[in-house]
Amino acid sequence: MHIKKRLAAAALSLIASTSALAELKVGAVMASFDDNYLTYVREHMAAKARADGVQLQFEDARNDVVKQLSQVESFISQKVDAIVVHPVDTAATRSITDAAVKAGIPLVYINRKPDDAKLPPGVVTVTSDDIEAGRLQMQFMADRMDGKGRIGILLGDLANNSTRGRTQGIKEVLAKYPGITVVEEQTGLWLRDKGMDLTSNWLLAGQQLNAILSNNDEMGIGAAMALRQAGRKDVLVGGSDGTPDGIAAVKRGLLAVSVFQDAKGQAEGSLDAALKMIAKQPVDQHLLIPYRLITADNVGEFQVATKR
Repeated sequence: MHIKKRLAAAALSLIASTSALAELKVGAVMASFDDNYLTYVREHMAAKARADGVQLQFEDARNDVVKQLSQVESFISQKVDAIVVHPVDTAATRSITDAAVKAGIPLVYINRKPDDAKLPPGVVTVTSDDIEAGRLQMQFMADRMDGKGRIGILLGDLANNSTRGRTQGIKEVLAKYPGITVVEEQTGLWLRDKGMDLTSNWLLAGQQLNAILSNNDEMGIGAAMALRQAGRKDVLVGGSDGTPDGIAAVKRGLLAVSVFQDAKGQAEGSLDAALKMIAKQPVDQHLLIPYRLITADNVGEFQVATKR
């Protein structure tokens, strides 16, 4: 009888726990739904939310800082249990942080870490080390170029620290190779068509390039397409993120290399962190998801890993 009572109590506890979890609401504000990488982040986050029985609502800030803050404030007024934010501008997150902390709502920054040196309790980040991504990409290129040549760099949006971090990593490695010269460096705003246009302009201007390094796969694919249209198959192109399109481009030889940023790891890590904070469980304030190099030699591993 005593055992039956304990089993019944355990069952009631499990039902209560499951019921409470099913009622949890998480609001997620993305910088832009047009960002290809963030599409995969949203898909993985949505899948985990369904598996965990969490109600998840996404909003698109459309790269507007003011709009993003308004969306966060709307989630706060709806009394969601936690908020996940992919910031439009990493230098303009203080208002978002202050609003969430004041409301006592757990806040998770995903993919892009705020520029603030110290974040208050109740705020965590789930990111990858962008400097390492730049280092990995440039070291691969330097080895392929035998430490000499002329390169162009396609920068992401200048307003966020992913661009700065990845470019810093590239230039840290470049400092070891005086034989490699940067002859072009412009922003393509993370977009494939911008990468294509910039590369076409460089070629039309008569620039002699041995390699183009891109802060993401989309701009890199655009650069590779422009090079192919110009009949230039001798220029190496590198990307970063390891999106399914980027991985396919490595397999096809459009990209010589990409650096895998784990969209699934970031998505699931951010939702896990949010749920732990809601449950008042300990969580690391800064969770790092590692980058990995993607080349023609190992691209098959990543095709399997990213199948959805």
